[in-house]
Amino acid sequence: MKFSKLIKSIVLAAFCIFLLSCISKADPDIALIETIENNLLPSIMIEGGGMEGMNIYERMEYYHVPGVSIAFLNRGEIVWAKGYGYTSADSSRLVDENTIFQAASISKPLTAMAALALVEEGKIGLDDDVNLYLKSWQLEENRFTSEEKVTLRRILSHSAGLTVHGFGGYASGEKVPTSVQVLSGEDPSNSGRIFPDTVPGAHYSYSGGGYTVMQLMLCDITGKTFPELMEELVLSKIGMKSSTYEQPLPETSWENAARAHDDAGEMIEGRWHTYPEMAAAGLWTTPGDLLRYVMEVQQSYAGASNLILSREMTREMLTPQLNNHGLGPGVGGSGDSITFSHGGANRGFRCGLLAFTKQGQGLVMMTNGTRGGELMSEIRRSFSASYGWNIKPELKSLAPLEKKDLEAFLGQYMLRYDKQELILEISLLDKHLKGLQIWNDFLFEMYPESATRFFNMDDGAEFEFSLNEEGDVTAIQVYEHGQVYTFSKI
Repeated sequence: MKFSKLIKSIVLAAFCIFLLSCISKADPDIALIETIENNLLPSIMIEGGGMEGMNIYERMEYYHVPGVSIAFLNRGEIVWAKGYGYTSADSSRLVDENTIFQAASISKPLTAMAALALVEEGKIGLDDDVNLYLKSWQLEENRFTSEEKVTLRRILSHSAGLTVHGFGGYASGEKVPTSVQVLSGEDPSNSGRIFPDTVPGAHYSYSGGGYTVMQLMLCDITGKTFPELMEELVLSKIGMKSSTYEQPLPETSWENAARAHDDAGEMIEGRWHTYPEMAAAGLWTTPGDLLRYVMEVQQSYAGASNLILSREMTREMLTPQLNNHGLGPGVGGSGDSITFSHGGANRGFRCGLLAFTKQGQGLVMMTNGTRGGELMSEIRRSFSASYGWNIKPELKSLAPLEKKDLEAFLGQYMLRYDKQELILEISLLDKHLKGLQIWNDFLFEMYPESATRFFNMDDGAEFEFSLNEEGDVTAIQVYEHGQVYTFSKI
């Protein structure tokens, strides 16, 4: 063990002992912490195989995620706010409940709240053409907008027909564009021009570009900078004292901020990226602060609070539009189990928010690693097992393949992607296969579901081997997060 890792282990052990000494055994929610921390569950479990839950620190190491922060709301109160690991891979500074992370796209539902507050003030029409309110730039009118218009309602629900799904941000030292440059796709913007490419209102198409149009619109209407108006309309009203939309992050906040890490666990150059697309991706915050947003939504929905929105507007915000997306958050469930939620993925950060509208429960997780999404899914399933949320691993049966069957798939496969040649190496591991992503040294296991189809238990990724007429393996298709990648055998 390296000396630096030994020091980290000693510090971490002391910190864990301190936290355990603070746990109130009388509180049943806090008493479940240890169970949840040790019962992380994969995306897929093998039918009849049985499997013990996994430990959060072991899974952080497995996914190369240096730090995690979790806050949990139960019966309308924050009963758990705790950090795990480190703010960066090369530091002994521990993540705690006050460490700030980039919320990424969880910025959007809070921005939506601010926009709807201006609707209630009569400054914007929810179903008006946004060009009526844009002063410093105008959204292109084209054949798609000849009859249907881009409106605030459609932007908030991702049905406005606008381009640009998301943003990559700007590394340290790179020039950062203005909002108008981002919208127009002008240098130094790196995300492409934002314009209508389908009929507004026709279908759901996630668009960070739409939220950037809204960002400029809100600034034009109020005459304030975006961080100023978000502080005034949302953050200060609900006590989000550790949160800011300032981009770039002020240097005074650097010490308390988690650093971004790639999928190999290496800190990205310059600590993190800057996002001028603040409405879509610019919030720095903590899980505890995000639960204050959750509490305000829950209480406003019940008619017990109107610090930002009326009960009627909150219910409008959580009414499903196309693809079960509300006016800001995603919505789901039914009856007493309706939910609102959102995820976030900036360069080197992954985070997630899930809340039950009527039950006074909410979970926020924030990580400073690219593979934090898979880790958060496992944590979420552990919470579900303890609180009965019905978020369970999928059960699959194994196909009984012989060693000689598996040996046919061994070798290297290549995908040309973004001017790179990515090599995937498949080898034998007991009665299943092992994959190695040579470009980042990431290992994973592949279990047979049929003669040619395999799955990964961690994230549910699926793999299909292609054969030619002679029965020789020619390629492997990787199905992951709704995308298909084809690697040809070499």
